[in-house]
Amino acid sequence: MTSEMSPDRRHSVRRFAGIEQRGGGVSVSRTAGIPRRDGESEAALSILIDFGRDTEFSFERRLRGYVGAVARAVGVGLESCTVDAGTPAAAYIALDWRLTRFPEHDLALVWDEVHGWAAAIEDATGDAATALTHLGGDVFAEPRAVVRFLAAVRADDAGAGQLEAPVLREAGDHEQLLALLPDGLRR
Repeated sequence: MTSEMSPDRRHSVRRFAGIEQRGGGVSVSRTAGIPRRDGESEAALSILIDFGRDTEFSFERRLRGYVGAVARAVGVGLESCTVDAGTPAAAYIALDWRLTRFPEHDLALVWDEVHGWAAAIEDATGDAATALTHLGGDVFAEPRAVVRFLAAVRADDAGAGQLEAPVLREAGDHEQLLALLPDGLRR
C-alpha cells in the first residue's frame, strides 16, 4: 500500500524527525522539545551525522588500507590479516616464518593504537601472541620501516626494536587517529 504525503505533511515530519538536507549531506539531530524518558539533557542528545564524513567508517576503511599496505610490503596477502577497529584499535598479520630461537612458534606482526607495531610469536595453540620486541616511533610507521624492523628481528639483531612497549598515544579518539593515518595507500 502506498500513500502520497502532502508537501506540508512531509515538511512537518522532517522537522519532527530533525532531518535537514543541505549541500549533498543530510544532518540528523534531535529536535528540541521532544522529551526524553531517561531525563538526558537535550545538549547530550544533539546528534549530527554528516554522511560525507562518518569517522568510524572512514577510520576502519583507512586502517584496513594501511594494514594491507604493510602486509603487501612484508610479502603476505590480506588473507593473513585481521583488523579490529574498536578501542583500542588493533591489527594482526600472520607470517609464514619462524625464528631460530623459537622454532616451534609462528612469527606474527601485531599492531595496536597505543604501542604501534611489534614482532610476536604465537603460542602453541595459535590463540594468543606474545610480543618479543616493539618497533616504537610513529603509531603508523611507514610500511618500509616495518619491513626493516621485521628483517632485523628475523636476523636475530639484538638492536631490533625495543623490549618495553612504548606508549605512543592513549587509546580512543578515532578522529585523531584518522588524521594520523597515512593517506593514499593502495588498498
